Amino acid sequence: MQRVYNFSAGPSMLPLSVLETAAAEMTNYQNSGMSVMEMSHRSPVYQGIIDEAEKDLRTLMNIPDNYKVLFLQGGATQQFAAVPMNLMRKNKKADYIVSGQFSKKAAEEAAKFGKVNEIASSEDRNFAYIPKVTEFSADADYVHICYNNTIFGTCYDYVPETGDIPLVADMSSGILSRPIDVSKYGLIYAGAQKNMGPSGLTVVIIREDLLGDKKDDIPVMLDYRVAADNGSMYNTPPCYSIYVAGLVFKWLLATGGLEEREKINVKKANILYDFLDNSKLFKATADKEVRSLMNVCFVTGDADKDKAFVDAAKKEGFVNLKGHRVVGGMRASIYNGMPVEGVEALVEFMKKYEKENG
Repeated sequence: MQRVYNFSAGPSMLPLSVLETAAAEMTNYQNSGMSVMEMSHRSPVYQGIIDEAEKDLRTLMNIPDNYKVLFLQGGATQQFAAVPMNLMRKNKKADYIVSGQFSKKAAEEAAKFGKVNEIASSEDRNFAYIPKVTEFSADADYVHICYNNTIFGTCYDYVPETGDIPLVADMSSGILSRPIDVSKYGLIYAGAQKNMGPSGLTVVIIREDLLGDKKDDIPVMLDYRVAADNGSMYNTPPCYSIYVAGLVFKWLLATGGLEEREKINVKKANILYDFLDNSKLFKATADKEVRSLMNVCFVTGDADKDKAFVDAAKKEGFVNLKGHRVVGGMRASIYNGMPVEGVEALVEFMKKYEKENG
């Protein structure tokens, strides 16, 4: 069976060349005589893998020297608790901008550890827009946003100016899609399974002054200082996921870096959004000015028609187009691993489908 075009929101489609390299090295990584899955994380060979992955990610994102890069487990959802545990220290307060399902869950989790100020929300319009916020609580320990909203297909078109208050961003579905200024954030976290690699890995990029001392009141596996002091290897890390993410970083560097990747991602998104904006059957759900480059959400307006389209698309090799259960409709996730040809092929199918069923 030939490979399908996988529009899953995560785990998502990986670049074919990355998969081919991983396959070629599966049983014998660089003449080590073993797979990366088998080798000790304490071995010099694996130390080289994790060191190179960090070096390449720093190059890709132009991460300043005063930031630590942590390769962690537990998914981005675990960071909903780790962030307040580590950062909600001085005043036990934090501001949250709620622009989707995950920022809402993050705020709910943080409320277990201190006072959460929900300073803005777009829930009144089913998260179709990004709230514009310019004022923040003077005593907030940090401000939290979800940069790209996977479920609702929106993305921040601005960076909140929080002054001396650290800005924390969940970038799970937007990281590596375009250049960002890391220095504007105190902490960035992201699950790898959308734009970096396979599931099992979460990357945290944290400014060193936010690490503080080792904290006795935090579980050791959630303490950023412990992770930083141990080079992300206090315990066995997600070795294979880090290895594959490292291959993705090299692929991105070899194909022009994030500046070139943004051009490609804009091209893919425009192909799909341009069709949706002129379609009589399908309609995009997010406000134009904040539409995500990564997750394109759309509907027909009829649940039965939505299902019929998803079923027909699957038969033609366009899979995982069903929208999230809390939204319905369709969602085409077009992360870095999705080639332009995949989006073009989807639009051609949608044109044909609309002509026959619109």
